Amino acid sequence: MRVVSGICKGRPLKAVPGNTTRPTTDKVKEALFNMIGPYFNGGIGLDLFAGSGGLGIEALSRGLDKVIFIDRDAKAIQVIRENIKSCSFDEKIEVYRNDAERALKALIKREIRFDYIFLDPPYKKQQLINLMQTIVEENLLNEDGIVVCEHSHDVELPLSVGALTQIKHEKYGIITVTIYSSICE
Repeated sequence: MRVVSGICKGRPLKAVPGNTTRPTTDKVKEALFNMIGPYFNGGIGLDLFAGSGGLGIEALSRGLDKVIFIDRDAKAIQVIRENIKSCSFDEKIEVYRNDAERALKALIKREIRFDYIFLDPPYKKQQLINLMQTIVEENLLNEDGIVVCEHSHDVELPLSVGALTQIKHEKYGIITVTIYSSICE
């Protein structure tokens, strides 16, 4: 596992030990960022089920100003911090150990709005629709913001969730990436 592109291109990333997390493969990560970028002129991201931090770190490497990483696993938090340090992104991040729903409630109180939200929950505990409904209802996404969902190939997500509209849907073996936007016309 490595940073695919940007200022940290080629930098190896550590994985979370054990089998409780499933890191996004480099192939899927590259395809995903080609769909939404591939590079950014600033912006704020949220990596909600961060695992090793690979998606958020890739986004920083490609030009986001800041990413908030959230995971409930203590080992994951430790690996995220190590990966962030190896990429010298310490000033551009916040890392929290929390579950997704509590983390969203805390972010709502802070009135933070994101340009990119990455949702890659454990496949056996899919909660993508509920999370996206909360994101829309609580106005956590900036106008023209993007929500990236990584999920099992057998999960079918709706064409829209509230103000979010599905703009891309690609399958990569057993993994599917579905992208939503809050495009305002």
